[in-house]
Order: sequence, then C-alpha cells, then structure tokens
Amino acid sequence: MLRQKAAVLNTGEFPLQFRGPDAERLLDKLFTKDITKVRPGRCGYGLACYEDGGLLVDGILLRLEPDLFWYAQADGDFYSWARAHAVGMEVEISDPKVFVSQVQGPSALKILEAACDDGMPDPFGYFALARVNLGGQQVVITRTGYTNELGWEFYTEPQHDADALWRHLSAVGEPFGMQLFGLDSMHIRRIEAGILNAGSDFDHTTTPYDAGLGRFIDEDKSDFIGKEALKNAPREPRLNGLLCAAEPHIGGEVCIDGSPAGRVTAGAMSPYLQSGIGIALMDAAGLAAGTPVTIRCIDGELHAGELAELPLYDKQAEIPRGKLVDIPERKA
Repeated sequence: MLRQKAAVLNTGEFPLQFRGPDAERLLDKLFTKDITKVRPGRCGYGLACYEDGGLLVDGILLRLEPDLFWYAQADGDFYSWARAHAVGMEVEISDPKVFVSQVQGPSALKILEAACDDGMPDPFGYFALARVNLGGQQVVITRTGYTNELGWEFYTEPQHDADALWRHLSAVGEPFGMQLFGLDSMHIRRIEAGILNAGSDFDHTTTPYDAGLGRFIDEDKSDFIGKEALKNAPREPRLNGLLCAAEPHIGGEVCIDGSPAGRVTAGAMSPYLQSGIGIALMDAAGLAAGTPVTIRCIDGELHAGELAELPLYDKQAEIPRGKLVDIPERKA
C-alpha cells in the first residue's frame, strides 16, 4: 500500500521548540549544517555531534518564523544537550506537545489537495513548510517523510481537535486507497532508501563520515560542535547496504572470507526487491559495492550476500521530489 497508493502513520518523533532572538545562533552552533540558510517556511536536515565528532542525533528542523523553530527527532537527549549550550543566550527551549504524522505514497499529494480547504499550498516543493486549513483547522505541514516516497507530514498541536482532524483526513483519503500502516513497512522502505536510525545505524562512536552523512557537514561554516574533531576524521564511509537471500539479523555479524568484518544494524525482507535487505556498519571503510559477504540472519544461520550501495534503488531520491513515478505491481 505504501508504494502503490498511500499510507498514514504517527512517526513517534519528539519535537522540541526553540524560540527567541538567539534561536538561530544556538541551532547553528549545535548542527553541522549552516542553519542560517534555512529560510522561514522551509525545513532542513539537522545533524548534531559531540565535541569528539561522534554523532548525537539527527532530525528535521522546521523554521516557522525567523525566531521560531521546531526540531523533530526520535531519539537522544537533545533537550538537555541544547540547554547546556544555550547558557547566556536569549532562547527558550520547550516541549510544544506536538505529534508528528505522515502521509506517504504515490497518492499522497492528491490526498493533500483534497484535504486542504483552500487548495494546495503553492509552491510546496521538497522540504517546504506551510500552514493550511484541514477540515476547518489550521495545521502545519511539511513536504518530508521517513519513507523516501512522495509524501508530507502534519503536526497535531494541543489546540487541535485530533479526532476531527483524523476523521477529515480519513474521509478524503479513502477514495485514494489511503490506509494506516505500521512500523514494519516504514522500516522496510527506510532501509531501501538508506534513511538511517539514530542509536542503531549510528551512535556516539560513529562520525557523520562513518555513516555516509558527510554531505551534511558544512566544513566552511565558522563553527559548530565537533568541527575541530571532524577536520582530521577519515572521510570514507563504513556504513553499507546489504543484499541477501534471507533477512539479516540486527546485531548479527557480517563476515568477509570467513572472518567477522562488521555487524548488521538494520534488516528486513523487501517485497519490491524480492530479497533480504539491510544496513551494516563495517569495521573498515571504503569496501566496494558487490563485495561478497556472509550475513547472520534471523534463522541463526550465515547466508551468502553482498555489500550494496545505499540507497538500494532510486539513487537520486527522485521519488520523494516528485520527479519519478515508480509504482510497482503487486507480485503473487
């Protein structure tokens, strides 16, 4: 359903709110990207490191107003980290009590068009942010998601009637085949897309370069936490995709020539690829796609497989940008 029509899910992410004259300055210090370039009405990918260059957390940063941001992240004690580094700054960090949900799939934007009381926001490109009226309630939406499908997310705030909002979206989504979907299908799709999960695919022992996230480091910006450590960090990634006949077991070893060479950080079976898929953190960097490996799978056995480049398909992420329509037929 996720790849063929549309699906909706509460993401479980925990947004934090940053408000005040120094909100931008604090966030630019915390994140590896130049946050000053994120305009109001846009989103950015926020990646935060410790002083030694190890990864702390990642998530989506929303700039609602010049001095008002939300940061949606799933794991990590980012609140305490941000508070500790905000000393002397005029910024309030709080829990806005916002719940993040996503509508994803080929029909997602058609559903949004039907759901908006006043028509689709224009423009509403990839990583855009808008306020729209959905069934008489003004709601923040973003052109983002955790599936690499065409899609959008909506943010339920304390003043909203959540039940009425859901009834509205459910009614307009039904003709397009929209259904609720669970974490398993999202997990499969994010592995295929190479979307990483904080705390499992990366943690404080891995740098952004280890995790293949070097493109999200603005080395030329004046300063950010971890910048000095990352100057001398190896640039080649240690994170690889996996292809296998069986489902890789999370935490299982990945062997080369019979010797342990890495571990599985994520695993699933892909209906689209008709294969076991996964993500592995290897001990060594620079291993080529196609390298033969054996992988510990959920049946307890080692199965033959190979390292693969992430994403496993749609290498340029054209599907979520609306540049590629790729709707697979269901296989028996």
